[in-house]
Amino acid sequence: MSLEPLACPGLTETQRIEAEAAAFRTLVAHLRKRHDVQNIDLMNLAGFCRNCLSKWYASEANERGASLDKASSRELIYGMPYAQWKDQHQI
Repeated sequence: MSLEPLACPGLTETQRIEAEAAAFRTLVAHLRKRHDVQNIDLMNLAGFCRNCLSKWYASEANERGASLDKASSRELIYGMPYAQWKDQHQI
């Protein structure tokens, strides 16, 4: 799912890409810290969850020539293997 770049007046393309990447990393770090927020709650409130984010990440990486599988992408988003996260945090 490729999206058009955000219109960011005053930013160079490099600055925009770096800002988007930093915002993404901040979101991932926030989700890793908030174990109390379950994926179902995210889906109900925001329409996406950690699994969605990992699928989008893998899809975009693979569109750019990478070879990122589902398990590896989930581990990037969760900060640990998905099964381990479920055992430790899923209610």
